[in-house]
Amino acid sequence: MSSILINALLSSCHDPDTLFNTLCWPTDSWPDAERVEALTTFIDGIGKLPQSDTSDDGDKVAFSIAKRDIFLRKVESIIWTQCLPLLLKVSNGDGACKGKRVPDGRAEITIAVCRLLSVCINTLCDTAVSGQVARAVLPSFQLPDGETEEELPGQGEGRLGIDVAIEAMSVILPAVSSNEELTTSILSSALSCIKTLPDALVSKITVRLIFTLLNCYSEDGIASKLRFILEDLCSWHKSDSSNTDSPVVTERALLCLTTLSDYLFSPAKVQQHTLPQSLSYTRPDPRCSLQFWRILQDGLTHKDNVSRKRALYLLKRCVALSEDEAVEFPSSSVSSEDNEEIIFRWAPDRCKLLREFWEDYALVMETLEENQIHVVRPVLNRIHTLIQTAANDSQGVSLFHPSWLLGVYQRMFHSENKSVMREGVDHLLELQVLRRPAFALAFSQFILGPFMDVMSESSLFHRTAGQSVGECPELGVKLQVFMVTFFSSLPQENRGPVLLQLVQRLGSQHWCAVPILFLSRALSHLPPCPLLGPEGLQALREVLRCTMITHQVLLRGAAQCFLLNSALSLTDVTLVTLDDVFSLLVHFRADESLRRGTPLWNQLCDWLADSEGSFRPCVRESADGTSTSTSPERETVRGYVQHQMELFLRVPASTDQTDSVPDPGEAELLAKAILLCVDIEGRTPRSGGEQTTGVSGGMDSLLRPLLDTLSRLHTNVYLPLRKTDKSLQLLLRLLQLTPARHTPAALLQLTPARHTPAAVLQLTPARHTPAAVEKEQDSVTVSMETLVLGVVEPIQEFILRRLSGELQELCDVERAELYLSVLKEVVLMYSVLEWNHSKVQEAYFPRLLRYVLRTLEADQIPSVAGQVSRAVAMASLAMTCEVAALGVFNLQSETTILLVHLSSYFYSPAPPPAPPLSLVNFNQTLLKPPTAAQSTGVSEQGPLLKDWGRMAAHFIRDQWTCLGYGRRIGPPGPLELPRASGSLQAAIEALSLLPSGLVLPVLDFMASMLPQVALSEEALCVEAVTVSWKLVLGLSSNPHDFWPTLQGFVTMAFHHSLLELTEEQAPGLTVTLQQIAIELMELSQAKTGVFNVLIQHCCHTWLPTGPGSEGESQSDAMFSSALLHLDILAEACVYGPVFRRDQRLIQEVQVYVERLGEECAANTAVPSDNRDDQFPRVCVVAFLSRLQPSNQLHERLMEELVLCLLKKDEAISKSKQRYYSNSLQHRVKNRVWQTLLMLLPKLRGEFVGTVLGRVFEAGFVSNQASVKYLIEWKMVLILVQYPEHIDRLWACFSVDQEKTKTSVCTFLSVLVHLNIIMPQLKEKAVQWRKALDVILQWCFSHNFSVRLYALLALKRVWGLEGDGLGGLATVVKACLHQAEAMQSTGNANKNWTRIQDHFFFGGFHPVRDYSVESIFYTFPSLSEVFEDEWIPPWKFEKLVDFSQSASLPLRNPVPDLSQIQPGDWIQQDKGDQDGEERWAEVQKKMTPWRLGIQEQEPELGLVPQQRAARLGKLHSALLVVASLIDKPTNLGGLCRTCEIFGASALVLDSLRHVSDKHFQALSVSSELWLPLLEVKPVELADFLQLKKREGYCIVGVEQTANSQSLKDYKFPEKTLLLLGNEREGIPANLLQLLDVCVEIPQQGVIRSLNVHVSAALLVWEYTRQYLPTTGVKSD
Repeated sequence: MSSILINALLSSCHDPDTLFNTLCWPTDSWPDAERVEALTTFIDGIGKLPQSDTSDDGDKVAFSIAKRDIFLRKVESIIWTQCLPLLLKVSNGDGACKGKRVPDGRAEITIAVCRLLSVCINTLCDTAVSGQVARAVLPSFQLPDGETEEELPGQGEGRLGIDVAIEAMSVILPAVSSNEELTTSILSSALSCIKTLPDALVSKITVRLIFTLLNCYSEDGIASKLRFILEDLCSWHKSDSSNTDSPVVTERALLCLTTLSDYLFSPAKVQQHTLPQSLSYTRPDPRCSLQFWRILQDGLTHKDNVSRKRALYLLKRCVALSEDEAVEFPSSSVSSEDNEEIIFRWAPDRCKLLREFWEDYALVMETLEENQIHVVRPVLNRIHTLIQTAANDSQGVSLFHPSWLLGVYQRMFHSENKSVMREGVDHLLELQVLRRPAFALAFSQFILGPFMDVMSESSLFHRTAGQSVGECPELGVKLQVFMVTFFSSLPQENRGPVLLQLVQRLGSQHWCAVPILFLSRALSHLPPCPLLGPEGLQALREVLRCTMITHQVLLRGAAQCFLLNSALSLTDVTLVTLDDVFSLLVHFRADESLRRGTPLWNQLCDWLADSEGSFRPCVRESADGTSTSTSPERETVRGYVQHQMELFLRVPASTDQTDSVPDPGEAELLAKAILLCVDIEGRTPRSGGEQTTGVSGGMDSLLRPLLDTLSRLHTNVYLPLRKTDKSLQLLLRLLQLTPARHTPAALLQLTPARHTPAAVLQLTPARHTPAAVEKEQDSVTVSMETLVLGVVEPIQEFILRRLSGELQELCDVERAELYLSVLKEVVLMYSVLEWNHSKVQEAYFPRLLRYVLRTLEADQIPSVAGQVSRAVAMASLAMTCEVAALGVFNLQSETTILLVHLSSYFYSPAPPPAPPLSLVNFNQTLLKPPTAAQSTGVSEQGPLLKDWGRMAAHFIRDQWTCLGYGRRIGPPGPLELPRASGSLQAAIEALSLLPSGLVLPVLDFMASMLPQVALSEEALCVEAVTVSWKLVLGLSSNPHDFWPTLQGFVTMAFHHSLLELTEEQAPGLTVTLQQIAIELMELSQAKTGVFNVLIQHCCHTWLPTGPGSEGESQSDAMFSSALLHLDILAEACVYGPVFRRDQRLIQEVQVYVERLGEECAANTAVPSDNRDDQFPRVCVVAFLSRLQPSNQLHERLMEELVLCLLKKDEAISKSKQRYYSNSLQHRVKNRVWQTLLMLLPKLRGEFVGTVLGRVFEAGFVSNQASVKYLIEWKMVLILVQYPEHIDRLWACFSVDQEKTKTSVCTFLSVLVHLNIIMPQLKEKAVQWRKALDVILQWCFSHNFSVRLYALLALKRVWGLEGDGLGGLATVVKACLHQAEAMQSTGNANKNWTRIQDHFFFGGFHPVRDYSVESIFYTFPSLSEVFEDEWIPPWKFEKLVDFSQSASLPLRNPVPDLSQIQPGDWIQQDKGDQDGEERWAEVQKKMTPWRLGIQEQEPELGLVPQQRAARLGKLHSALLVVASLIDKPTNLGGLCRTCEIFGASALVLDSLRHVSDKHFQALSVSSELWLPLLEVKPVELADFLQLKKREGYCIVGVEQTANSQSLKDYKFPEKTLLLLGNEREGIPANLLQLLDVCVEIPQQGVIRSLNVHVSAALLVWEYTRQYLPTTGVKSD
């Protein structure tokens, strides 16, 4: 038609040139798209006109040759002056596009100009011109240096934007396809853009350029270009496989390969039909490329779901191609050397097996896209099928490479659902095929990579259903078995390297405590085998040094124990030296794992003894500094230790400059080595009493160089300072690692006079008496103490001399700490020796104290020497006070007398200018000496003053240590009020001066001051408590300092004197303490163990136990304060925080470690911290067990506590009628009634009578089963103990039935136990008749549960007095028989059997089984309460002092109840459910009455558009393509939706769906009003490209990495909506044709919506955006 119009136009136009010029536009203007299209049509029409010498006047219009030449020149000028400049302007965004939105206007004008460019090039038919145009556009594809992707589209001088350049080049390519060099450059540039451009442009380049280029070639050209592209992509992926950009490379490579899949995977037989025989099979086969398969496998586990989809699509195409070709792949011509590199094979004779394998594989990978475990679990058996198929392939070469199976597991490991992840881990751990060496080796790198990554997830180690707290998690057990199987299956030569890589992986990242604990445990169970060399021990050091430094102490210690076991069983001693071994051992801390005397220590000694002589010789340094090697014949531990001692004490000569203190790490290593050597020799079997002598002699020979050095400390003034420091460091560490007892028999035999004060024995620090060393005579300890005794005097003389004025350098402060630590150890160790003890307290310390006091009282000198002397003096004084506090000094000794006068120093009056009570010696600070930098005006500090702040803080801390001791030994009675308040004010100031970790002495001092000023200086006390509490809260993230500070704060703030204050005496302080107690309880909800500190302190304060308890009167005075703080006790009774799952996991694993006992040395090395979350309840129950009903204060406390607990229960019942099982409300109510039941025997009868009504009232409340059992048990016990209240029970049955509902079952349950109550009742027959009366009336209840309970009660009660009714007994028996017969069928029979077998009505006896064990452990376990609520009886025995009595035994006297298994009958009230509300709204269906049948019939003869137009219906430009949907129901609903919202058309894969009854049921005749088109799925790619050329934006509904949210996306007016298949979504080969992917925001767990629902949401959103323009009206 266009040619006819052009002919007509030219016939009537006498000057075509004028028309040509008219259609052109000025260079500086922006033409409309219509004008460009008009010029395009004009040039296209003229170009097709015939050429002749002249032009006649007929119908035909022709061009002369001359005019055509002029025309062609003008056309060429159009290219250079119109098209390219306008494209450049479009790229730069010039103009406003005539008021249109710039993106839409740019797209429209770009398409129009590119069509004009295409017509011009085709009209010219000049390859030279087209080549010039291509070269002009080509630079736009090359990013200049320094330009980034974000700057695209790249505007530059003469460069087109990349999106514009793509469109331009796509129309140029057909004209230059014959230019091989140029097309290769274009292809290379396109591939470079794919690697660098943003994702949105990659698909456009692939479709518009590469497709166009390939379509221009013959088969040979296509093969050449495909080979070029395939090699480029594979080499790109291979080169970047180890980089962080590898996922991006995989993603884009898959996009290109999917786009080219129709070219790459065309079967050979298709090529044979279209090509000569000589040209067949010329296209590259990607299956022959190993890197292609690597791309696919990386894609299958890619994080982007679209990339995974593309990879699976390509895999399916490869399988389909192999099946179609039916030839062996790879062919037999491939050399055997390449077989190992081939991971895909095909054998025609095993086609069925292969097809089934890959079908199952695809099914598994597709199903794993779902996140719901119930969807994934059914296909797990297919994984078994895959594995068995791969494992059972018995031909010469395996058809299935194991790497395909790894992709399945990796997909499960990457799942967002932890349950799917857990299933994947469990499945791999149980993989039996790993017993085969080939599979184990193939899986090894996967185990070291993705498997180790997923094992770092702590949540995998939660215990499974059926496991109790304290059991090893199921995954931990499986992991242990797996590791043993895996390493045993590996080829021998590969075990060592794989193990080394695994250990290195443990040290290369941070691990949470739980995963690394169980990984270490699994390694420790590997069969002993020499696998680890020096690199392995180095890797273990990294694990210990870096990986576990932030873990909980107990779990860290347990992991250390497992790792050490692993090292002992897996180290190849012939490859490592003793240096390597001890460098590893030094990282196992004595206070966490490797403690002397533990089984682990003994195991290490045995290992070293067995390996002696097998270690690789060390390279040692000789005396002259040259390196020599020891004899290769034998390397002994003793020889190694002796050599290390020699090297340790070998130091250079002293210099004038004072050195800093040496690193204590060397002393740590050597001390541990010495003790190990001595223990190894001591464990060697000897005869008779030679063992002690041998140990003593061996210790003497090892320590002789050290002892010689120590003996010369006081006399040899030329001894190098560094040597003395190292000697003292080694001595200190030996004393700390050796458990001293302070009463060694060997020492006591050295002198006849012995002085062993009781205080010394009682106040010995715990480190000196470890529980692990149980032998009374430790020969090593005795030998150590005996040897050190010989040098104790030189050591003490040397240290006292050094402390008395010789330490004056800044580095000497740290040296003084070393001296004081050694002095303290030595003094404590040998204080039992009279001759040494006398010297210490009468000579050494008095001399030191006089010097100290003289130094502190002197005027301060602002110099380094003067300030260091003061710091050392104060530290010495503080250490003396600490030693004196342990009772080492006699009260009459000169040392004690001097210490008593400390108060005169601190409380001395101030100089005249200051007030007399200014306490100037409190919080003294050091004067910072001026530095050279300060004198020159430079602010930088010298290196010597970098630790000044630390020294100043310790100086203040030491003052408060002395003040605290001074208050304990000073004059009795309180200080004068001014001094006391001033001291407290100074203490508050010290809290702000000191670092948080150094405030303990201040808190200790405040504890003695607060009671003195609580009444007179209340505001000051409130300030002190508040400031201290804020300081504690600030330490909550620092566990090292938090717990000691919290303990000190609780001791101070909750001192018994403060607890005794009433609100009338100190209202502000009591309110503050109550508020702090509340905040402390709140903190305990997040930090386990906080409340434990408070409740333990309060219980011990109110009711002290042990030999140090106060007198009765004083005890009652302190106990009375408990009545003022009843809320603390009540909170402890119901305490039990609800922890997060990760916190609960840590606690459960700690319980598991604790239950390992001595098997895990960490349980011995790490002290118990009493942070069990059940400890507050255990503590308060033990406290209540010690209360005496005869004591009025005790009686009053118990009664008030009972009332408080009942109030808590009633508050929960009123606030929430129904609550879930094991919810917080359920747990609190359960704990309330457990405590009430436990207190019952201690309560007065009168009080019980007053609260019995509230107990019965609780029975009417809807409660969980465990709470009901406790209430019923309490009712039974009350009636047994106080039978006079039986009438109140009968009254409960007379309550209105509307109130009782099913809660009457509670009272019927009490009657089931009437046999226990009856012996205590008067008028038994009368009471029995009353029981029978109430039971019989409930036997006819409409509720099944009530009838069941009544029947059980009737059966039990009738058996008590069966003949008491005379003739009526026959009737009752008949009724009972009939009632039981009615329960003999169906579910009724099951329930009847269950309720009779239930523990509460069967083996349970309310009186006999009354014990703490039954209340707190057995009952919860039998009533389906979570296991963390069960309190085992051993906790009452181990953690607290529980007072047993006949009325409240701890354990059950008979084990019958504990042997019962929980039944499946749950007693729980189920009240009538509220009726459902009526529909609030009714759906309205609008019937278009104006479209009656009579009116519709004439319209049915029209096409849908005409029908809709006749009705005034407007259409939008939205085109919905549903060719991929195959379910008629979805298509019918979609048709209805599109018609309602006015879509322009709906595209189906076949119009036959319209006649389907399921389609019509959903479409409700909408197909009559909506245009329907038919496009087959195989034709979709061409259809979409056609619509792209027509200006449609192709929108897909798919979740991709670059998809846009529906709520943010603005639909173009011409939108084509492509819908995916119900199961597979949009095929991978169509994804690159999409302009944009839109996803629907989701908040639920389910991953995807129904396709019709998704389409409806997008169609409505499009309609909403264009609602004003389309005229759609809302209902």
